[in-house]
Amino acid sequence: MPASKLKVVVTRKLPAPVELRMKELFDARLNEADIPLTQEQLAEAMQTADVLVPTVTDRIDGRLMARAGQQLRLIAQFGAGVDNIDVASAIQRGITVTNTPGVLTDDTADVAMALILAVPRRLHEGAQIMDGGGFDGWTPTWMLGRRLSGKRLGIIGMGRIGQAVARRAKAFGMQIHYHNRKPVGPRIEEALEATYWDSLDQMLARMDIVSVNCPHTPATFHLINTRRLALMKPEAYIINTARGEVIDEAALARAIRGGQLAGAGLDVFEREPSVNPDLIGLPNVLLLPHMGSATIEGRTEMGEKVIINIKTFADGHRPPDRVIPAIL
Repeated sequence: MPASKLKVVVTRKLPAPVELRMKELFDARLNEADIPLTQEQLAEAMQTADVLVPTVTDRIDGRLMARAGQQLRLIAQFGAGVDNIDVASAIQRGITVTNTPGVLTDDTADVAMALILAVPRRLHEGAQIMDGGGFDGWTPTWMLGRRLSGKRLGIIGMGRIGQAVARRAKAFGMQIHYHNRKPVGPRIEEALEATYWDSLDQMLARMDIVSVNCPHTPATFHLINTRRLALMKPEAYIINTARGEVIDEAALARAIRGGQLAGAGLDVFEREPSVNPDLIGLPNVLLLPHMGSATIEGRTEMGEKVIINIKTFADGHRPPDRVIPAIL
């Protein structure tokens, strides 16, 4: 089918240049109101579209996939993660799934590094004091935080983003440690002066700051739980810019309130947009509204990748960002 005839349903509002290009190339149905689609609306879209363009907030499970029309042949995700899509079920039905990897690496790593800086140095606490008019003058022992230089950073997940975080942290004089399914190449390890830990438990016990940069999979659900939080040093901090489900939020709140951890910086949450109320209002916890990828450049590049995937598929070729689950 010619690309111009493809019916493409987009579930959320995308950057204006992306939407304009989609309307030029395809029979694009856009979500001008930017209101999340209900499961029933998603099912209706899947029954009528040739291509569905969902985002990471659209849950497309096996039951929804079973309601897809015969004409749906591509799900072109606007996002790098695909844990919201039952990819195996899609492939079994002959539906190709693509994503947008790589373009958000630096944006997400920047936010991770910002949290690594802000939480130990208590920057958000200082900003709140200034906003509230509570600054009475400098004293030698007030608002003391922790320096970064010489501290051990433990990175969970040493993919593109984990490595980008490591490069930034190394520039601040931090010692780089990491846990991954397998070690990265020797050249990368040497460049980052990074130490690989096969045992996550052993790494957690030795780190000053832990940065979560792994995807959410069944194997990483609540990877950081009550037991593992108890392994960390009381003066340690944890940062999460990956997926909220990797950390047991209730266990984290208990650990911080009980003094088992010095603080946390979170950009993602287990049940977004809901946040565990026990984490809200804590002075040593900095919460951000899932803005790790929120740059104009990054979101536009994501849209361009979606368009390339759709156009390549329409031309009868394999999309460059086709997702193939490890089990297949």
